This record gives sequence, structure tokens and C-alpha cells, in this order.
Amino acid sequence: MAKAWMCISFLIFLYLSSERNFIKVNAEMKTWCVAKPSSDQATLLDNINFACSHVDCHVLSSGCPCYSPGNLINHASIAMNLYYQANGRNYWNCNFKNSGLIVITNPSYGNCYYQYT
Repeated sequence: MAKAWMCISFLIFLYLSSERNFIKVNAEMKTWCVAKPSSDQATLLDNINFACSHVDCHVLSSGCPCYSPGNLINHASIAMNLYYQANGRNYWNCNFKNSGLIVITNPSYGNCYYQYT
């Protein structure tokens, strides 16, 4: 009986410390959404198309500061973050079919500034 109680207590602890609290932490600190490095090319392209159909992704255009480097993971990260910032910074707006990653370190580089609102 003691083992069962310990297992139940542990499961309750995991539930309480899971995504619900993570979402709460996101609301209290600066966060950005980027593409997971393990994401495949097709997923990254889908993420760009989805995000840019909902937000203005002109910063990814040729000649703009965030165009370079012109690779899918970079462009997907910027597009995903634009969507994440515009639609409320929470876990669900950075999930992108489990290919998004919420970070607390500003991913901006050079003259390319990742939006934070």
C-alpha cells in the first residue's frame, strides 16, 4: 500500500509540474520560439507556410536583415517566433506539431532581431 501511495503521489507531482506550470512561467519571463534542430526539411517548410499565412513574414525577404543565412531552419525559427509572439506566448503557439522549442535566450543575431512582444 505504501508503494501505491508513493506512485500516486509521484504522478500527481509530475502532473502539477508539467506543461501547466511551464505555461505560467512563460507568461512571467521573456521567451522566444525556435525550430528544433532535429526537425526535418518538410516540417520546417510547413511551419514557414503556416506561420507566414497568419503573420507578416517580410523580414525573411531577400535583402532584409533576417534573410541571411537563407536556410530553412533559420527562416522557420523566425516565422515560428513571429507567430508565437503575435498569438500569445504559450506552449501551444510554439508546438508546431512538436517541432517548436521555447527558449529563454534571445536568438537574435547581427541585425536580425527576433520579435518580442
